[in-house]
Amino acid sequence: MARTIEIRPLAKDDDRSRFSCGQPDLDRFFEHYAGQNQFTLRLAVTYVAVIEGGIVGFATVAASSIERAHVPSPRLRKRLPAYPLPVLRLARLGVDTRARGLGIGKALLRYTLALAVEQRDRTGGVGVVTDAKVGAVSFYRGLGFVPLEGVREGLLHGEPTPLFLPIDTIASASQR
Repeated sequence: MARTIEIRPLAKDDDRSRFSCGQPDLDRFFEHYAGQNQFTLRLAVTYVAVIEGGIVGFATVAASSIERAHVPSPRLRKRLPAYPLPVLRLARLGVDTRARGLGIGKALLRYTLALAVEQRDRTGGVGVVTDAKVGAVSFYRGLGFVPLEGVREGLLHGEPTPLFLPIDTIASASQR
């Protein structure tokens, strides 16, 4: 029997203490800082994937920008203005170890990409930037994300690698 995955914004009363994706820094962020960033500081929004009332994954997104010089596509870069360009930043994504293999990560990513298209339509946007952990780079690259050259993150071993997916790629894939 297929389980229904509900994706919704984090609620103040959600129990985050039992979530574990196996990466202590992500678990700590989700339990202690996701709510603060969303409800107090209003810096980001965390969306949770819920199955049968339990949180099985999360994705944290925030408005951000990149400089035209860092856009990987020379063709796209040529068409864009020379001021900071709006993007949706997928800052963190985690799937509970007990829910691996259920498509939670892909569902959260699809949801995030749909948010990026909505952002483009409402306020503008040129794509999605994600800060991929070392072990997740190949996952994102397989989906079409490309490295952002000249961006400071990702320079040291173990640091996140910033990757970019153009909004046109996202929009055309969502129309299929």
